[in-house]
Amino acid sequence: MSLDADEVKKIAYLARLKIEEADIPGYVSNLSDILDLVEQMNAVDTAGVTPMSHPLDAVQRLREDVVTEGNQRELFQAIAPKTEDGLYLVPQVIE
Repeated sequence: MSLDADEVKKIAYLARLKIEEADIPGYVSNLSDILDLVEQMNAVDTAGVTPMSHPLDAVQRLREDVVTEGNQRELFQAIAPKTEDGLYLVPQVIE
């Protein structure tokens, strides 16, 4: 699929991108190449291909989910400027 300059301008407008007039031929070429690659990928017959979750069937080594640090809320909130009921109070920034 080949794009022209008007289509690239429309795409840039819809994406709210400002592109320079001198850069448009490069965008036309690059976007057309990308769309050609997508067309080639869509043309491949994948009817008998089983989807894979990982190309190497690798298994992640998982560590045990255990607490390694104790609760230090009181220590941290003791140095905070303002707290209330275990929460940090901050100035309002949006009205």
